[in-house]
Amino acid sequence: MTVPAAIHARFQVIWPGFTLDVDLRLPGRGVTALFGHSGSGKTTLLRCLAGLEQQSRGVLHFKGEVWQDSTRGVFLPTHQRSIGYVFQEASLFPHLSVRKNLDYGRKRVNSGHKVSLDHAVELLGISHLLDRMPDRLSGGERQRVAIARALATSPELLLMDEPLAALDLKRKSEILPYLERLHDELEIPVFYVSHSPDEVARLADYVVLLAEGRVVIAGGLRETLARLDLPTAFTEDAGVVVEAVIADHDEAYHLTRLDFSGGGIFVARRQEALGHRLRFRIHARDVSLALTRVEGTSILNLLPVTVIEVATADTPAHVLVQLDAGGVPLIARITRRSHDLLGIAPGQPLWAQIKAVALLA
Repeated sequence: MTVPAAIHARFQVIWPGFTLDVDLRLPGRGVTALFGHSGSGKTTLLRCLAGLEQQSRGVLHFKGEVWQDSTRGVFLPTHQRSIGYVFQEASLFPHLSVRKNLDYGRKRVNSGHKVSLDHAVELLGISHLLDRMPDRLSGGERQRVAIARALATSPELLLMDEPLAALDLKRKSEILPYLERLHDELEIPVFYVSHSPDEVARLADYVVLLAEGRVVIAGGLRETLARLDLPTAFTEDAGVVVEAVIADHDEAYHLTRLDFSGGGIFVARRQEALGHRLRFRIHARDVSLALTRVEGTSILNLLPVTVIEVATADTPAHVLVQLDAGGVPLIARITRRSHDLLGIAPGQPLWAQIKAVALLA
């Protein structure tokens, strides 16, 4: 993935026992996920972008504007940066209704509305909540209001610090479709802090993997997840994300076929119309390999692939095999014994059997 030089972020923050030292050139649109274990520096980096970490030294260029440059003594305070910030906790004003919380955000707007208040309300599906007080909202509803309030400031950059971390699984499932709408309908770049591989796979376009205050890997989502040298942050959940289009509905068997450049994948019947685009995830543990196309099997999803690379896994019993499926990378996690029996080597044609697909919608 070629990254336009829209955002250049170089920061150094030194605390006792921890140092953040990063140098990134990041895209000016889409969702950039800041991913890593607790204590890796994700929130510190987000605070540097927001101007909340005044101990930071370095440079922040945002779409031609200089927000920070330590060598020139430039440091724009937070209120002069065109940002919206969403914290783990919604932090709504308890004495104000939802409508008045949103109005508070709108007062910060100087000019050039990126997102109208009505649009923010519609995007987050909160029109029926406007007259409620915060204590009458569920956790998911409060967080949707907090995101709408951040958008009401008409930011040029939206920063989100683990906005789903405080929510249970049901509330996360409730709010994720709204985050996807923001991704699909807004051109505002979003920096999204998370330690959840599933959230990253579902929402991100670009991934920055941090460990101990340093960048381990940065790149496009599809290419990054397909790397075999991805550290232990993703090892147990290794897999790739594929963009596909709904190509057919099989009413007799209640199945839907998703097409991508590597072939077709059958999933349980979807409600979306033909031509609708969506993402799915294939975990490495759900991919088996064969020398020839296997007949007489219950596995519906069989794809011709070519071996690109083989690498050791996190256990001595397994290897990871990177595959090419019509230009789309896949990963298979198989035993070393299977690897040796099949004589797997780069350039070899194989058939991938996909046992399960996780739809990210």
